[in-house]
Amino acid sequence: MANKEAAVKRRNERYNKYVNTVTPTTSLPKALWHSFWIGGLTCMLGQGIGDIVKAIAPDMPVDTVSNITSMILITVAILFTGLGFYDVIARHGGAGSFLPITGFANAMASASMEFKTEGLIFGTSVKMFSVVGPVVVNGIVWSTVAGLINLLILGAV
Repeated sequence: MANKEAAVKRRNERYNKYVNTVTPTTSLPKALWHSFWIGGLTCMLGQGIGDIVKAIAPDMPVDTVSNITSMILITVAILFTGLGFYDVIARHGGAGSFLPITGFANAMASASMEFKTEGLIFGTSVKMFSVVGPVVVNGIVWSTVAGLINLLILGAV
């Protein structure tokens, strides 16, 4: 029995040594820097798009400009996902590439592309919305919790 336990222990040590040799090392300051500038560049791009839309149609309401800007960012993120550029950006930008709108669009598009062989309905559509479902449910649940906390703290207005 002790011999078997020693063999298992040696196997686990060899495995852990192997994992340590193949696991890439990362520098936290470098990763934070890349996330910061990729996320900042994405935000600057969004601001630039909004400024261009506002310059083209100066009488357009701010809400409409924001919606058009969001639609353009979503379209670009989906296009970049389809062409394989988004993976390169995400590899270098880390969390900075997963800003809410562009990251969500990438997640939906990549899930949709991954399961396209299963058909339009049960592949592309269903898998695309399997990403959306948990996000929507969590958004509803946690906004309800925040609303109830707000109601308890501030009272009914």
